[in-house]
Amino acid sequence: MKQTLKQEIFGKRKALSKEDVKENSNKIKKNLYSLQEFKQSKNILFYVSFNNEVSTIEIIKELLINKEKNIIVPYVLKNNLILQLSELRNINELEPKTFGILEPKENYIREFNYKKIDLIILPGVAFDTKGHRIGYGYGYYDRFLKKLNKNVVKIGFAFDFQLVEKIPEERHDVAVDIVVTEEKVLRVQ
Repeated sequence: MKQTLKQEIFGKRKALSKEDVKENSNKIKKNLYSLQEFKQSKNILFYVSFNNEVSTIEIIKELLINKEKNIIVPYVLKNNLILQLSELRNINELEPKTFGILEPKENYIREFNYKKIDLIILPGVAFDTKGHRIGYGYGYYDRFLKKLNKNVVKIGFAFDFQLVEKIPEERHDVAVDIVVTEEKVLRVQ
């Protein structure tokens, strides 16, 4: 069932034009900026978007310019299934690496202690109304989320069509607290 849902959503996402992605990502950004949890956060872990995901690039650029928050981005080491974290100071410090996703260039890696993160923006293929997510199947975020303090606010970014009624829950899944789409902010109980 997860596989069918994944394929269906990938199809819809692939069909989005660059303009759709940009316009809806902008609405999602406005919804994010309106959240008290976002306003109060200092150290934010952002996924770096690729392949028609909700775009985080503009948000990251904006936040780097106004310097009010520390922007942390993930990267992956060869043969290591644990997500690594680096503080980002300039968008030009990124280059395509694992899976073609933008990650910090070797000489710009600034290790960041995951215990200092107070907000995390997560990607996902789909989210349900209880905050469960379907990731890409590698488990990087699931393993990482297990390590986090319970107070860390977990926000899933999704286009409205990525929000589904129910996702089959698995033992290793960690739910998000909030799902932000272009149409709504869903707070999970």
